[in-house]
Amino acid sequence: SDHLVRAWHHTYGLPVLTTNCSNNYGPLHFPEKLIPLMIVNALAGKPLPVYGDGMQVRDWLYVKDHCSAIRRVLEGGRLGETYNVGGWNEKPNIEIVNTVCALLDEMRPRADGQSYTSQITFVKDRPGHDRRYAIDARKIERELGWKPLETFESGITKTIDWYLAHAQWVEDVTSGHYRQWVATQYG
Repeated sequence: SDHLVRAWHHTYGLPVLTTNCSNNYGPLHFPEKLIPLMIVNALAGKPLPVYGDGMQVRDWLYVKDHCSAIRRVLEGGRLGETYNVGGWNEKPNIEIVNTVCALLDEMRPRADGQSYTSQITFVKDRPGHDRRYAIDARKIERELGWKPLETFESGITKTIDWYLAHAQWVEDVTSGHYRQWVATQYG
């Protein structure tokens, strides 16, 4: 798709801007993705599945930082250019899971006094699972002066706070009520 967009810009002068981003996290993230899945499963007393050895590395970007980057590109980006948006937060998946567990241990301790890390379960790695996703965001920083405001630590704390405060949303999404509502509204 990026190639087609660039081709139309080059051939027809279509005014385009393209952004690529690293893994987003934050409020309203559906629980099939790593961070919300770990939060939701931990609180429900379910296993915390970690693929393979958990050493797959991802760069993490707080969703509000991603939004501010897109706005900056829209307001000041050069037409036809591509801007990479990253959080400068490369971390192995197992570190993410351990961080979520440690924060939940502080913010919402388990009734039995055990750490949420006791729920970590290593599962067979999925075929073709990349060891590292990362992005070089120096161009957007250099040309547009954009940098993420949240550290991983501040962003993950805000994220867990949000999930703790929005248990009904989590219930609606995980129970299927949300998908039923969408089907009713939109066919």
